[in-house]
Amino acid sequence: MGRSANVAELPPWADALIERSRIAHLGLIDDAGAPRVLPVTYARCGEHLVSAVDQKPKRVAGQELARIRWLRARPRAALTIDRYEDEWSRLAWVQVLGRVELLDVTQAGEELAALRERYPQYLDAPPPGPVLVLTPERILFWRAA
Repeated sequence: MGRSANVAELPPWADALIERSRIAHLGLIDDAGAPRVLPVTYARCGEHLVSAVDQKPKRVAGQELARIRWLRARPRAALTIDRYEDEWSRLAWVQVLGRVELLDVTQAGEELAALRERYPQYLDAPPPGPVLVLTPERILFWRAA
């Protein structure tokens, strides 16, 4: 297993995994102290990884979502990007651990641009936010081969 504190220092295969994958899993701690994992869209924005509350159906508004409440209380998270294949010699993952800053969409021009570039769906339906900006403090990575 490898380690880094900076996305610029990742080996080429780990960098490619981040760039090519379409989904990541956001790990958080909920109000009861239990771990929670949510699938999210994401993009690289400079040295940060970003995600946003988007237009997909939700029971409550973005600012009221449980994940936003949890991050306000505990602004740390893990974002895991993985590749699974039945041929296990091709397994790989990258996990980015760090602090999350919540931005209103009016403050997140560059971050939203990175998400729109990656997901064409956001061109017609921009995320209403908030935007999650993960600053890496530690990056772990592994691959089978």
